[in-house]
Amino acid sequence: MSTILIKDIIQQLKDVEHADLWIDENFEKKLATVTESSVYERPIPEMHSVAELMSHLIEWRKEVLSRLKGNPRGLEMNEARNWRTNDELKTTGWKKLLEDFWDSQRHVIHFLNGKDDSFLEQPYKHANPDFPHNLKYLLTGLIHHDFYHLGQLGITIKFLKLKEVLM
Repeated sequence: MSTILIKDIIQQLKDVEHADLWIDENFEKKLATVTESSVYERPIPEMHSVAELMSHLIEWRKEVLSRLKGNPRGLEMNEARNWRTNDELKTTGWKKLLEDFWDSQRHVIHFLNGKDDSFLEQPYKHANPDFPHNLKYLLTGLIHHDFYHLGQLGITIKFLKLKEVLM
């Protein structure tokens, strides 16, 4: 059985965390630029805070892992846990949030280790009948989601730093 695709997906999941990517950014590098005192701040009311973005990423990583294990959809876009409030996240604490973020990725990778490419082609049996898809689609979507929010995180951090300079 081939493992070319699954190894590539695992590598992409690892790369977005800490690799020297062509885009010159990764989560480790980006998160090293924030202070705990700023992570709960929204630079402008319409923007999410760093903590909100990190919590959102954690929830979707857990959701994709659950679906990969064959479970029905468990997280919907309009649920409160999709975008937890800063007040709620403050009770969790920044250190725990970061720990959960790194752990969420390790859990996905650990689950994928030992699988082959045929696993990716399995249909997600709980998909909406109007939009059937396979497990590869879920993992590709997770990678895209990580990169999208990595960019959003960068913009949020830039706005926070700009706000500090202007004050």
